[in-house]
Amino acid sequence: MKGYLVLSTGETFEGEWIGKDKDVYGEVVFFTGMTGYQEVMTDPSFKGQIVVFTYPLIGNYGINHVDNESEQTQVSGLIMSEYSSEGFHYESTQSIEQSCTGEQIPMLVGVDTRAVVKRIRELGDMGAILTTNVETIDFSSYETIGSRHLVKEVSTENFEEYGNGDIHVVLVDFGYKKSIVDSLVHLGCRVTVVPYDTSIDTIENLHPDGILLSNGPGNPKQLIQELETIKTLASKYPTLGICLGHQLLALAFGGDTEKLRFGHRGANQPVQDLVTNQVYMTSQNHSYVVKEESLLETGFTVRYKNINDGSVEGLAHSYYPITSIQFHPEAHPGPSDSEQIFTQFFQEMSSKRREKAYA
Repeated sequence: MKGYLVLSTGETFEGEWIGKDKDVYGEVVFFTGMTGYQEVMTDPSFKGQIVVFTYPLIGNYGINHVDNESEQTQVSGLIMSEYSSEGFHYESTQSIEQSCTGEQIPMLVGVDTRAVVKRIRELGDMGAILTTNVETIDFSSYETIGSRHLVKEVSTENFEEYGNGDIHVVLVDFGYKKSIVDSLVHLGCRVTVVPYDTSIDTIENLHPDGILLSNGPGNPKQLIQELETIKTLASKYPTLGICLGHQLLALAFGGDTEKLRFGHRGANQPVQDLVTNQVYMTSQNHSYVVKEESLLETGFTVRYKNINDGSVEGLAHSYYPITSIQFHPEAHPGPSDSEQIFTQFFQEMSSKRREKAYA
């Protein structure tokens, strides 16, 4: 059956439709990694998005039950040039087609993905509809991505406990990836995941050694009501912000954010540490960035920068033990160059705990 990607500009791209025949609206974005499609599909940061894979063959190692970043597929739809109908890997339990069909996520295959990506690069991320009938398209009947509270859609509703280490991290869930928790547990942490709108008193009653503000989807300015809580917690506990959490820390201390034209999504973004001059290859997935000129009165200095476009990739506070990064040190998918950031966070929490013990 034929299917179509219709951009908000009116441009149409044809392919083979795989899955349930239903129209799907989302923000169309592209991902440049050669592997990691399963992590992309299940990453809550991709909530509400139609993902175009730039690598020409997707699905060749199938889908397993280990590499999911959340309990369900989060993307609205997938677009690819070619896919493998079988998964050739010893851990594979189903094909990408079986996975998407089971969760009613449409796939559009055989699309000229280069042409689609060129339009996104020229015009920016935009609304789009996946459909099997271009005659029935009506963009006005869909709620735009910008008006949806995506964090509320993906955040946990209950407290979750992981690990049994001595160092206790409270992870504020804006749409966290499972591999972030795995990295902390591997270091010897006990992790309590709490909903994004958990109160200061509730979090303090958990007696954390540190706070982690997670990644997540959407515009950080939709969470203005949480900024006071974030600033209060970050001023009291060692804090690490990842992706959306990084943007929220900047906003909480008086900084500003803006939307990139087409975002950073892939596993090959070069980032430089301005203190050590070391360069990391990083995994990223975001549309918004912190505006460097807005940081003058915040106490933050830029610690990391993107080599490709010079955008802010991470901050350090001059007084509080706060680190924020736009990239993903857990590296699922992607290189693990920057995983020592978790170790630094662990050391800061351990040091703060020793100070309390001797106070």
